[in-house]
Amino acid sequence: MQTMNISLPDQLKEFVDAEVGSGRYGTVSEYVRDLIRADEKRRAHQRLESLLLEGLESGAPTEMTRQDWDEIRQEAVRQFEARRAQKLG
Repeated sequence: MQTMNISLPDQLKEFVDAEVGSGRYGTVSEYVRDLIRADEKRRAHQRLESLLLEGLESGAPTEMTRQDWDEIRQEAVRQFEARRAQKLG
């Protein structure tokens, strides 16, 4: 795990210390990791929403073919394998 140092104004440091002091987080690092994960989730949600809107605006719907489903399945497997390799690496 990498170490990262950050500088905070007194007011923000007091806020972070209060969050940790509330017992919800054990350390400042846990709090910061939670914030980063929440931001990742928010960005993924925004990306999904953007893709859904793109799909809605792309024209009239067409029926999914067997080939479409096979391509989706192959892409899902490819992404799964890439994530697994990344976690193991």
